[in-house]
Amino acid sequence: MKTSKKYMKKKSDSQLGKSGNSATLRYETLLEKIKNLLKRPKLWGYSSRTIIRELKLKGKQTQKKVEHILEELLEDGFIYLNEQGRYKSYEEHPETHVGTIDYVNSRYAYFVCDKLAEDVRISSDDLGNALDGDTVKVAIYKSPYGKLEGEVLEVIKRKTDEFGGIIQISKTHAFVITDNKKMYLDIYIPFDEIGKAKNGDKVLVKILEWHKIGKKPVGRVVKVLGKPGEHETEMHAIIAEYGLPYEFPKSVLQYVKKLPDEISEKEISQRRDFRKITTFTIDPDDAKDFDDALSLRRLENGNWEVGVHIADVSHYVKPNTALDKEAYNRATSVYLVDRTIPMLPERLSNELCSLKPCVDRLTFSAVFELDENANLINEWFGKTIIHSQRRFTYEEAQERIETGKGDFAKEIQILNRLAKKLSERRFKAGAIAFETPEVKFVLDKKGTPLAIQPKIRKEAHKLIEEFMLLANKRVAEFVFNKGKGKKQTPTMVYRIHEPPHQEKLETFAKFVARLGYKIATHGKKMSESFNKMTAQSEGKPEQSILQNLAVRTMSKARYSTEPIGHFGLAFEHYTHFTSPIRRYPDLMVHRLLEHYLQSNKSVPKDAYEEKCKHASEREKRATEAERASIKYKQVEFMKLKDDGRAWQGIVTGVTDFGIYVEIIETKCEGMVRLSDLDDLYELDEANYRVIGKHSKKIIAFGDMVKVKVLQANLLKRTLDLMLLQTQSELLQEKRKKKSKKKA
Repeated sequence: MKTSKKYMKKKSDSQLGKSGNSATLRYETLLEKIKNLLKRPKLWGYSSRTIIRELKLKGKQTQKKVEHILEELLEDGFIYLNEQGRYKSYEEHPETHVGTIDYVNSRYAYFVCDKLAEDVRISSDDLGNALDGDTVKVAIYKSPYGKLEGEVLEVIKRKTDEFGGIIQISKTHAFVITDNKKMYLDIYIPFDEIGKAKNGDKVLVKILEWHKIGKKPVGRVVKVLGKPGEHETEMHAIIAEYGLPYEFPKSVLQYVKKLPDEISEKEISQRRDFRKITTFTIDPDDAKDFDDALSLRRLENGNWEVGVHIADVSHYVKPNTALDKEAYNRATSVYLVDRTIPMLPERLSNELCSLKPCVDRLTFSAVFELDENANLINEWFGKTIIHSQRRFTYEEAQERIETGKGDFAKEIQILNRLAKKLSERRFKAGAIAFETPEVKFVLDKKGTPLAIQPKIRKEAHKLIEEFMLLANKRVAEFVFNKGKGKKQTPTMVYRIHEPPHQEKLETFAKFVARLGYKIATHGKKMSESFNKMTAQSEGKPEQSILQNLAVRTMSKARYSTEPIGHFGLAFEHYTHFTSPIRRYPDLMVHRLLEHYLQSNKSVPKDAYEEKCKHASEREKRATEAERASIKYKQVEFMKLKDDGRAWQGIVTGVTDFGIYVEIIETKCEGMVRLSDLDDLYELDEANYRVIGKHSKKIIAFGDMVKVKVLQANLLKRTLDLMLLQTQSELLQEKRKKKSKKKA
């Protein structure tokens, strides 16, 4: 490329001007900076203002100087003007990758790609019209500070094109302000696309056209959800926000309707018969589907045979049918506070595949021979038929564990004793106890929350959990061991959990040290220290935040064909076999296990890896939707209870704009804005606290405080709180009361 004589000649500082940063830049330096910037990919190109902003140039004359250089670069053929009238370089040769957008806030997002060692930050200006969860093609480059940055070149696949929000209507058009916090754009609705919506309604919108630069996407109202703040409206808005499928296609319902109720004698003859062996289920009192049962009998050699019987969903859901395709698309059941959005139609989940008492049911079983110390002596996997004699709730099973009285009390106590031994062995091997506190709501017929109750896990819960863990672990090991001595490991769907990142672990250790807990950051002592913290914090105000932070510190469990093990459970190989009614990966595992019981030949791996990614994404979506419904009901409950009372809380986070506080009694989290405090508070990030500039008051992570509700915003699902007393003020008040009593 020829170099223009115009911009090769040296210019003095006086020619460049004396104002701002540019006064210190020689002509060649400014030219080089602009050329290097223009080589970086930018989908929409660069305007002179963008260049000034990116290079952090100042001064009144800067625009003229930059535009002068741009004119010369155009003349020389180094750059060209695109359709938007912006500058682009002919020397753009970016490194590109395909991955997904993980939207963080209105200023930036992250690009996640398996082929990159780290996530790449993308400013909102460079997102194009990409949104959270979209599959995109991104250009990667190094910023002037050496960090990886990117720009979206193309949206390959949309996560969703439907959004819920509130419509604001004028005389000629409308805008929808979406509920989704990760959707940072309002949606323009032409007047003829409003439908029956009225101003202020909550609606579901479908995007018709994605915006060009500087314009909003165009949409159509496809459904009026109702008036904001009403229970049904908000639940449907959450369903819309997360793109959850609400109804089954007619073709699926017709397929399911034709499935036979009766089990043929031929089918029974091909299965191991457990119908005369003591068998029962243990589930929550409000459960409608029962996908696992336990059987127990004493063998002649004195050992115990424990059968873990799982609903044989694969018998009814055949590959590539309309039913199978719908189950795969959903991938998991979603449990909102007031309803379940099931993976399978009710006729299957609540009838044919539900292990109800006093009826024959088809199952896929893992049967274990255990000695008195719960050592595994033998195992068998295969298709079975069972006849459950009893349906227990967790409370009923717990009563038999504690009292030894009631039907099947002896069997339940034996199973509990064996489960405890399995648990002890697991924790000795390095398993971590994650006892994340959960809540459940007592709702009236209209869905109004009357009470929030903690979910308490007792021995009966742990009994079931331990045998499910055993079945999942041994199924994974059985398939993995099929590949011993062979070049290829058999393809399998594993549930994997990688060790935590060292940086996150060290940050967490610093956090908990403030509250008097010690976390080891290396080796087996790490899991021991986590378990010690869990035991020591039980029943204390900080238990909830410690457990939640511990879970956030850990890597996220996911599905994969790579057998890399499960860190949290301390298992070398682990899968999900025990819940095919509500999880598609379990259904895949059933099919794979049946295949490997009959053949040593592996199945193609790539297709299953893609299915694993899909299932992991759907699981994440379900979790987010469930949390949104819980948050909504928590805010609604606090709004109903808002009588100006003071609530005791614990500081769960500090930022440069606010303090997060979890109210101990209700487990609801809200925010105290720093701007609402009586002083100018500054963030001391290194010590997880804020400090008053004049008063020197300190509010730190883990502090006990008193707050009251300023506003419970149902539409945003947020709680604004007012700080009444800091921890030091509470302690001072306590000391005064104590001294008065002594006096």
